[in-house]
Amino acid sequence: MTDEKDLRFAGTVDHLAIKTDDLQNDVKEYERLGFTVETVYEDWAMMRDANGFGIALLPPNSKHPAHIGLKVKTLEELQSAAEKENRPIKPHRDGTSSFYTKGVGGQIVELIYYPPDFSG
Repeated sequence: MTDEKDLRFAGTVDHLAIKTDDLQNDVKEYERLGFTVETVYEDWAMMRDANGFGIALLPPNSKHPAHIGLKVKTLEELQSAAEKENRPIKPHRDGTSSFYTKGVGGQIVELIYYPPDFSG
């Protein structure tokens, strides 16, 4: 059993960020699968299913890496994890804040905080 002080970070799986060659087409295809559009920018889109699980679509011009997104409950939790990982927190244009770090096997993990007034 892992001692809590040794825990790097924790969170609930919020989204998977995947590459796409055709952002607009893939947004439409995820809508056909029952996802709704949370937000669309020129360099990424966030789709959500009925349970709140997200698929972030990353076109070739996206500055975001493919990753798994873990949602933390509080800004303090995000700050504590960022300090442990020695990573800066970045505020985003949609109102969220996050940082990227390495996960298991070198996969990229994003820890993300959604403020209480987040509307997507």
